[in-house]
Amino acid sequence: MSNAKPFKQIVTIDFETRWSKADYTLSKMTTEEYIRDPRFKAFGACLHEYGSDEPPCWYNGEDLHAALAQYDWTQTAILAHNAQFDVSILEWVYDCHPCFILDTLSMARALRGTEAGNSLAQLAQEFELPPKGNAVHNTDGLEELTPEIEAELAEYCAHDVMLCEEIFHRLSAGYPKSELRLIDLTLRMYTQPRLLLDGMMLTKAIDEEREQREALLTNLGITDADLASNPKFAQLLEAVGVPAPKKISKTTGEETLALAKNDAMFQAIMNGDNAEAVLLCEARLKVKSTTERTRAQRFLDISRRGALPVPLSYYGATTGRWTASKGSAINMQNLKRGSFLRKAILAPMGHTIVVGDLSQIEPRVLAWLSDYEDMLDIFRSGADPYAAFGAQMFNIPGMTKESHPDLRQSAKSALLGCGYGLGWASFASQLMVGFLGAPPIRYDKKFAKQLGVNWEYVKQFLLRKENEERLFEIPHTCTDNQLVIHAVAAKKIIDTYRATAYPVVGLWALCTKLLVDCLVEGKEHTHKCLTFRFEEIELPNGMKIRYPNLRKDADGNWVYGKDATKLYAGKITNNITQALARIVMTDGMLRVSKRYPVVGTVHDELIALAPENEAQEALDWVLEQMTMEPSYMPGIPLAADGGTSLRYGDAKQ
Repeated sequence: MSNAKPFKQIVTIDFETRWSKADYTLSKMTTEEYIRDPRFKAFGACLHEYGSDEPPCWYNGEDLHAALAQYDWTQTAILAHNAQFDVSILEWVYDCHPCFILDTLSMARALRGTEAGNSLAQLAQEFELPPKGNAVHNTDGLEELTPEIEAELAEYCAHDVMLCEEIFHRLSAGYPKSELRLIDLTLRMYTQPRLLLDGMMLTKAIDEEREQREALLTNLGITDADLASNPKFAQLLEAVGVPAPKKISKTTGEETLALAKNDAMFQAIMNGDNAEAVLLCEARLKVKSTTERTRAQRFLDISRRGALPVPLSYYGATTGRWTASKGSAINMQNLKRGSFLRKAILAPMGHTIVVGDLSQIEPRVLAWLSDYEDMLDIFRSGADPYAAFGAQMFNIPGMTKESHPDLRQSAKSALLGCGYGLGWASFASQLMVGFLGAPPIRYDKKFAKQLGVNWEYVKQFLLRKENEERLFEIPHTCTDNQLVIHAVAAKKIIDTYRATAYPVVGLWALCTKLLVDCLVEGKEHTHKCLTFRFEEIELPNGMKIRYPNLRKDADGNWVYGKDATKLYAGKITNNITQALARIVMTDGMLRVSKRYPVVGTVHDELIALAPENEAQEALDWVLEQMTMEPSYMPGIPLAADGGTSLRYGDAKQ
């Protein structure tokens, strides 16, 4: 990547806008709703050329257009704290398009973590700067400003601009240029929205869902309240011959109804043989699961106001992954594949949506980190990695998806989920509610036999007292014997994975050692492209995974941060794998963005726009950019697949 700056000057900006605690405030509205609302009004803004000795200058609402027109935005970058807000106003209201966006909130989140608190006031205190003022509280509900209040607001705003610049000066020292470009790219997904929404499809889907829900309730002769209430729903289940499932609450330690959609016993009823109970469970989910309905309505509302701003938080997770932007109310990171919500997202006229998705990126990174050459060879071969790994795990040469579907699925579960020290009890429990998004499953005798479980293995399992204790902590509706079979089969898979993937187990041992030697005692050690030091791991892009205030708790566990988050070998392995996978992904995104606008990302998937007449060419090129071997990970075999379509939901199934 070139080190040349994509701008000639930086202008710092801070808008002050009309608001009302009663009904028009960002605490009750999303940024998109607030700015696109007819009530929106900018009282004014402070502007300042970063590095200039001149003080920030206040321009009221009437003078702002002329003030902003002074700048050549093709060569001017914008700096703000929470730039999503200020730059959206700049773009949507004033039609000004800065060539680059710098954001101290995003930078602080990456350097300090999301738990630290990264408001302007908190950062000012952290850096021992003059405290942030509170004049904005005097403008609650005002339509116009008196000269006295405007003068006070202007001084407050100028102070915020000064704080933003001082904070930027401190945060930007050594900040990787590639990461600054990712901040810019992320914010443009929101501030320069290009994706459209199909209002007619959304309206139809909302109406059909409501009609189906109402018809289901009518047929069952019950109401929303009957299904939403735990006690009433328990009575409905018992009326059709199914005892209401119960569990011990982790919060209170007392017995409570196990009727949440992720409760294993609820899932068991929903996937059981009692047709009436299954229907009741499905009806309950339709009533209780309001997320899809609410998001569909929000999409529809946005479609009436304009294009779709994609709200993502840069460095929302410790490992650098994006998360849903706080307060956005439309989590774009968990749109179900095949859902009408994905299909309602459209490319603009004359364009196509190009989706590129890195294939098994985390297992590939984990194999590279652990020098697991057999696994790397599987990936290099281009064969079905789950079947090939299953052939090794279960000693069945030539295994295919068709010949051994169940064993292949077990190998897939192991490859995707067992590389971070997952124990058999957690694995068994997660299987019964749907492991990594797969359908719920309970292993039976026939499958256990396929795995090679014999009586001696079962006996050794049951002889260990701790196994018995953990076994019956697993929520279940099956018989105790059935639970034992399921748990033993789950343990057999875990054991077989660890015996097969022994280099990964070796990496766990190394992480255990480095936790104490480096993260606690402060020795420095480099493993591949990672450098371990006191309370941090430096990544090849210059960013760091931080474990502040690493210490032992009363039970002897290593914990860090104010929330005393546990740290152990499996978690470190997970963190470094996910962080490196993220860098592989972002390197590809930055390459793609040089030719096509990247308008969204979901986990290991990027979404770009290309001219409709070069769809296939664009897809081939995007996949090529995503799978270039990184210089910091020599020898890692990368792969990606994708597709193109007018609709996001049809681009990749």
